[in-house]
Amino acid sequence: MIILTGGAGMIGSMIAWHLNTILNDKEIIIVDELNHPRKEKNIAKRNFLEFVEKEKMFAFLKTQKKINAIIHMGAISDTTENNFNNLLFSNIRFSQQLWSYCASNKIPFIYASSAATYGLGEHGYDDDCELHQFSPLNAYGYSKHFFDCWVKNQISDNQIAPPQWCGLKFFNVYGPNEYHKGRMASVVYHAYSQFKQDGIIKLFKSNHPDFENGMQLRDFIYVKDAVKCVIFLLQNSHISGLFNVGTGKAQSFKLLAQAVAKNLGSDDTIIRYVNMPDDLNDKYQYYTEASIKKLRESHYTDDFMNLDHGVTDYLQNYLLTNDKHA
Repeated sequence: MIILTGGAGMIGSMIAWHLNTILNDKEIIIVDELNHPRKEKNIAKRNFLEFVEKEKMFAFLKTQKKINAIIHMGAISDTTENNFNNLLFSNIRFSQQLWSYCASNKIPFIYASSAATYGLGEHGYDDDCELHQFSPLNAYGYSKHFFDCWVKNQISDNQIAPPQWCGLKFFNVYGPNEYHKGRMASVVYHAYSQFKQDGIIKLFKSNHPDFENGMQLRDFIYVKDAVKCVIFLLQNSHISGLFNVGTGKAQSFKLLAQAVAKNLGSDDTIIRYVNMPDDLNDKYQYYTEASIKKLRESHYTDDFMNLDHGVTDYLQNYLLTNDKHA
C-alpha cells in the first residue's frame, strides 16, 4: 500500500493515474484537502482504497500495519505565498513529521522539493552541490530549501532515517490536472486559456539585456515524464538522495507558445508581449536547466518529451477534449 499526500493535486493525481493505468496498482491511500472543486475531478477516475483528510493523516497511520512507501507531494506550492507561518506548518513541520514516521517505521519516503530552491541559478542547477550556497527568491522556495537542508543534516549527523529517501527538485512541470492552480498553473495552460478567450497568447517582455522577448529559457517537463521519474525511484528502493526532475534541456517561452498555437491551428503571429508584474520583476528566473547527470547515473534511461510532443499530448488528449482530466 502506498500513501500519497497531495494526491488530488497535479503531480499527485498523475502519480495515482500512472499507478492505476500503467501499473494496475489500486493499493493507494490519497491524503489531501479538497479545497477546490477541480481537485475533486482530478481523482474522480482513480481507484484507491481510502481518502484521508490531511489533518487526520497521523491518526489514520496508527491504524495501518503495512505501508510500502509514502510519496509526499502535498505542500503549499504558491510562489507568491507570503505567510511564512503557513509555509512553516505545511512545507516544513508536516514534512519533518512524515520523515520521522518513515524513519521509525522503516518506510521509504519520496518527497517533492523544487527547482525554486536554486534561486536565480547563479550557482547553477546541480543537484550534487552544497546546499548552503543557494538563495531562493521567495518564501515558498525557502521552505523547500529549508527542508532539503534539514534532511541533509539528518543524514550527515547519522540520525535515524527512512530506508530510502528521495527529494525531487521538480522544474517547470506542465500537463493535465493543473486546472485548480490559478496563477500558478503552467504557461502552457495559460497560453491555451488566453487563446480560447481572446485569440492571443501573452508572454512577458524581457527586462534582461541578454534575453530577447520570449527567449527567456526554462526546463519544461511534461507531468507524465516527471511522474515516471517518481515511479522509477519508487521501484528502486536502494537509491536515495536529492534529484533534479527536469529534461536537462532549456527551451524558450516563444517555442512553448508556438507549440500551443500550432495545436490550435495558428502560428506565432498571435503572440503578444506584455510587461512583467512588479512583484515578479526581481524574482524572475531567465534561465533554468536541470543537471540530470545524477538521475542518469542512477540508471534512469527513459527519454523526455520535448515541448512540441508534450504540448501536443496535453492539448490533443486533454485540453481540447470534453473531459480535460486524466
